[in-house]
Amino acid sequence: MTNHSGNTGAKNLYIISVKGSKGRLNRLPAAGAGDMGMVTVNKGKPELRKKVHPAVELYIANNKGEMKGSAITGPDAKECADLWPKIASSTDSIA
Repeated sequence: MTNHSGNTGAKNLYIISVKGSKGRLNRLPAAGAGDMGMVTVNKGKPELRKKVHPAVELYIANNKGEMKGSAITGPDAKECADLWPKIASSTDSIA
């Protein structure tokens, strides 16, 4: 369960899977900076809840890496900005 810092209307995200990571039975997936995965919305707008969404570094996006929202509140990691320049262009600062 992680907090969402975009303006899509989602508050809390639950990570289901991470692209490119291998797993172990009964172990929850862990995502690092710049990882793409699948999430569900636990708190937020009703039209976003109870559905599976692709996400890049905890921002709801499509499969190409384009954000669903238009702005990110807070800083973005430098590693993420190098991997996903479209997401980095909509953030306030890069740390």
